[in-house]
Amino acid sequence: MSVRTLPLVFINLGAEMLYILDQRLRAHNTSEDNSEKGVWSENDRKRVMNDIVGTMFGKAFMDELLKPQQLYSHRTMKTVLTRLAHTSIMRLNPASMDRLYELMVMAFKYQVFLCPRPKDLLLISYNHIDTIREFVRDTPVVLNQVDETHRKIIEVYSSLSAGEFQLLRQTLLIFFQDMHIRVSLFLKNQIQNPNGRFAMATSGPVPHGTDVPGLIRALDCKGRELRRTEFPTGGSYSSAIREGSFELHGNRVIRLGMNMYTVDHPEETHTSKAASVKPDSSPNLLAKEELNLLARLMGSMKAENATEAETGFRINLFNTDQEEAGAAGGAEESLFGVINIQAMQDEQAATELARIAGQFAEEDEEEKPENHSSSKGDDLLAMMDGL
Repeated sequence: MSVRTLPLVFINLGAEMLYILDQRLRAHNTSEDNSEKGVWSENDRKRVMNDIVGTMFGKAFMDELLKPQQLYSHRTMKTVLTRLAHTSIMRLNPASMDRLYELMVMAFKYQVFLCPRPKDLLLISYNHIDTIREFVRDTPVVLNQVDETHRKIIEVYSSLSAGEFQLLRQTLLIFFQDMHIRVSLFLKNQIQNPNGRFAMATSGPVPHGTDVPGLIRALDCKGRELRRTEFPTGGSYSSAIREGSFELHGNRVIRLGMNMYTVDHPEETHTSKAASVKPDSSPNLLAKEELNLLARLMGSMKAENATEAETGFRINLFNTDQEEAGAAGGAEESLFGVINIQAMQDEQAATELARIAGQFAEEDEEEKPENHSSSKGDDLLAMMDGL
């Protein structure tokens, strides 16, 4: 497992979160009939972007994040991102954050799946950073933080070999392998199947540095071509496009990692629970209605007075409070399909299992270090609390 995966996961997921929040804040800047201002003003939107980006790209926080370390679990990663979102004036309830996290993960998973080369993961990350830079272009202090972090990313990752980038990509695929959340935007564009798995296209340009498939060349021991054999590829491939820029600024060429949400399509930020029980079920003709009923990602936004001294905004990512309350009970199941298995066992078998479990418990106590209170992610969370 690559120890350089965590910074890319955090930056890319954080950027996807900013895309969604920016899109919804812009959409709710006016009332439904466009006759008056809505709950969120343009200044509120800019403040949310500046607060989150400023914390996300803080020097001390990034220095800790860039240290070689194992990738966090989904639970820990979601906790860190929740703290990040709450550094601004808005608030997300747990059930709403679950829906937001699902959409963030599926968007980044799609980008990793379509990544032409393992090294192009950097171009995806740079597209995210470039868009974040546009969010805070009017705030020089925060903009400098983004640029400084971008330079550190270039310094750390530019020296990695092709094999290390491949290991990094494999670590990401392992991280995403159990996530099959259906997203309405992906379903509409037919890049995701009804069971939550992505449909890979067999056409388009090949990765930079590779040839168009369809030709086998036989060479002799001196490298001279003896014969050629063509074979059907099953797709329509074209020559590779030019390589994107890996510098601080430049044309990244690939569009993966750019903001795919627009104010004109707020209804496309929906997610639906993956079909974990019947992963290979046939398409549902009422899929759109089912998606809208089960999980509407972004809904109405309300302003609430948190305290007399400070005014905060609460974002409800569901249509109604009743829908949110119903989803809160199944928050864990939205990320991981849980199957409860009940089995009958006799008293003798239960006693034997208890004895074996006791032995394992005793061994764990002997091998456990004295200081075991810290866990992965605690250092980053503590740093967030101090910001």
